[in-house]
Amino acid sequence: MCRLFGLTTGGPRVETAFWLLDAPDSLRAQSLRMPDGAGIGWFSLGDEPVRDRAPLAAHTSSDFDLLARNIVSHTFVAHVRYSSGTALDVHNTHPFDMNDRLFAHNGVVRDMDVLSTWLSDVDKALIEGHTDSELVFAYITAEIRRLGDTTEGLISAVRRIGAELPIYSLNILLAEANRLWALRYPETHELWVLRPELGGFAGTRALAPVAEPGRMEISGTDGAVPAFVLASERMDADPDWRLMEPGELLVIDGLDATSLFPFDKPTTVLTRADLSGNELRSQEPATV
Repeated sequence: MCRLFGLTTGGPRVETAFWLLDAPDSLRAQSLRMPDGAGIGWFSLGDEPVRDRAPLAAHTSSDFDLLARNIVSHTFVAHVRYSSGTALDVHNTHPFDMNDRLFAHNGVVRDMDVLSTWLSDVDKALIEGHTDSELVFAYITAEIRRLGDTTEGLISAVRRIGAELPIYSLNILLAEANRLWALRYPETHELWVLRPELGGFAGTRALAPVAEPGRMEISGTDGAVPAFVLASERMDADPDWRLMEPGELLVIDGLDATSLFPFDKPTTVLTRADLSGNELRSQEPATV
């Protein structure tokens, strides 16, 4: 199944080479099992979202390696894709970008023709590809605009999706500059969090602040930058990784985090027996 990665420091700009390339279960290593696309999203010095994505496996992409070692930001969203049937195309590759937000998704949501009727022409104009993920993002974006608040809009959209559409899994990472939302819904797939106060950045993997744009060093604990890390699977052996609860929405603003549980169980939860061959292949649990 697709794998998600998110990181935010709440302010200082860092690079993420350890997590994307060098960790025991880095995103590049995960792409050996999720070969259908890879993308990295971050925020520019002007806090505008930027993406680089391609319908290639991360472990085969020199661009993925180069960017992972050189991009600096306070907030990242990255993704490796295992297609559930839509084309291997750059426009179907995560993360997606709408209204200054980045988004990545892991799972299956059905009845996209119904969801499409919830969108205005303005909403549909933001869509570039053909995935359920991007349609879900467009609806979340519409609800955020309608309600004027990102958390309220995300909750409103997921509540309606859960009530009216069949769902196998709807795990989400949504990012604004210095803010990150992580959702595990329902319990089908895992989503893990490593909190900064639990010592997750000790020793050689510590993140150091960038002295000037474009420069980054891996340091010891002195001057290390704390950060939240979100991932579909534990990326190293740190015992402080926490499995998010089913239905948990983790809202990270700076380095302040709040866990919300605003969702009922989906009305129609798909099982593996309900999935098509391509969907079933894409949703297989990751094994090393």
